[in-house]
Amino acid sequence: MRKEHTFIICAYGKSQYLEACIRSVKRQQAASKVLLVTSTPCSYIERLCKKYGIKYLINHGKSGITQDWNFAYAAVDTPIVTIAHQDDIYFRGYTKRLLQMYRNAQHPLIFFSDYYELRNKRMVRSNLLLKIKRFMLIPLQFSCLQKCIFVRRMILAFGSPICCPSVAFFRDNLPETIFSNHFRTNEDWEAWEKISKIAGQFLYCKEPLMAHRIHKDSETTAAILENGRTQEDIEMYKKFWPGWLAVILSRYYKVSEWSNRI
Repeated sequence: MRKEHTFIICAYGKSQYLEACIRSVKRQQAASKVLLVTSTPCSYIERLCKKYGIKYLINHGKSGITQDWNFAYAAVDTPIVTIAHQDDIYFRGYTKRLLQMYRNAQHPLIFFSDYYELRNKRMVRSNLLLKIKRFMLIPLQFSCLQKCIFVRRMILAFGSPICCPSVAFFRDNLPETIFSNHFRTNEDWEAWEKISKIAGQFLYCKEPLMAHRIHKDSETTAAILENGRTQEDIEMYKKFWPGWLAVILSRYYKVSEWSNRI
């Protein structure tokens, strides 16, 4: 039977966590295609791909987070794709639950789930940030509200509670290009804001289906330490609110940055 879903792993450099990510997507209860793309080819990545029988694609064009994500998105031939981040792991039921919700949906745009954090090899199941995000997403637990553009935009108007690596895209219902090469840390929030304007459904699973790793070498952590996120937050808030209110909201949102510090 033709597979409907692809995990495409975006790999960069020599990540010590890459093999754990590969193992997690290969051990799903419901099988998916698995590919890997990189703009930094090396023997380490190539060796892991050979070990696990994964097709290996190189982005010879412009490199960067959004460029690699868009390259990965365009490289698959299945109607559903998850752009897997090399440092994260996916629980065995991720694909199975995704496909269950997909088959019961009418016109899905994206699927995403709750998640845990991985910190210093410890699974963090709850903290202040996770509680806030779960609270923000309560409306999307109701199928009748998943297709409401107003509800989706009101959720995103206060921040981005959607865990980027948990997202699966339903390509037939979306534009050819998802991410803009504009932000350093808010490229995912910007994408959800654009997609939120499209008629269709945001499929949200309140069950944690993956673990997102927080570590000192991540791009988000680096940007926070350089204090490079505040202006991006203000720009995003201005998509929903007047400028003066966007500045105020960004100050409160800045508190969430502490969750990405090690």
